[in-house]
Amino acid sequence: MSPVVIFAIFSFLLGAAVGSFLNVCIFRLPAGESVVSPPSRCPVCGARIRPWHNIPILGWLILRGKCRDCGASISPRYPFVELLNGLLTLALFLKFGPTPTFLVLFVFCSALVAVTFIDLDHQIIPDVISLPGIVVGFACSFALPWLGWKSSLIGIVAGGGSLLAVAWLYELLTKKEGMGGGDIKLLAMMGAFLGWRSVPFIIFASSLIGSVIGVTLMLVQKKDTKLAIPFGPFLAAGAVLYIFFGKAIITWYLTLGAR
Repeated sequence: MSPVVIFAIFSFLLGAAVGSFLNVCIFRLPAGESVVSPPSRCPVCGARIRPWHNIPILGWLILRGKCRDCGASISPRYPFVELLNGLLTLALFLKFGPTPTFLVLFVFCSALVAVTFIDLDHQIIPDVISLPGIVVGFACSFALPWLGWKSSLIGIVAGGGSLLAVAWLYELLTKKEGMGGGDIKLLAMMGAFLGWRSVPFIIFASSLIGSVIGVTLMLVQKKDTKLAIPFGPFLAAGAVLYIFFGKAIITWYLTLGAR
């Protein structure tokens, strides 16, 4: 096999392995538990999971989606998160190759996967992810010429400031809290990793995706506009879209407007 194929396979396995750790973070962080100890265990009977059953994706298939000790069902979301992070890591490698950009965005996208599922489950975005993420993103900007510390710093201010202004205005007009502080910190983290140019794109893309999915859910579930939908997953989707297709979409849009 060529070196490129070997690196591609390795990138997928790396992403899937980290995805297994993300499952731990998704389950434990909202509960305030350590992600290091105790070792992985069945949430029903508490039995420790054997090392070979912790193999990403394959472990769930070997167990046939059930705990070996008590027979309780193991959610298929566990292998899904591992597969998702593996494919996302592979896509990053195919786009950026074995470069510092790949490593930085691998860390960033893995954090987005954890944020997405935590927000879906609990409608919170843990500060333990977003706040260190802002610092890490800004620190990495010094090593990435395409980003630069100035763009990262402006991205932090623009990302957090824009949503803070929207949240403040919404609360002023409606007397209700419409956006949590977690979303504000998350967009600041995105600005730190991707620079200020990403912020307008992420806001527009996430709002568009969120509107389409939100309206669809309201129609299907026959609920009114008070239906609470976490915004973090849409911000994450907007950031991933920017990484892979942002420049192409922006160029297409500007070309379309010039006609």
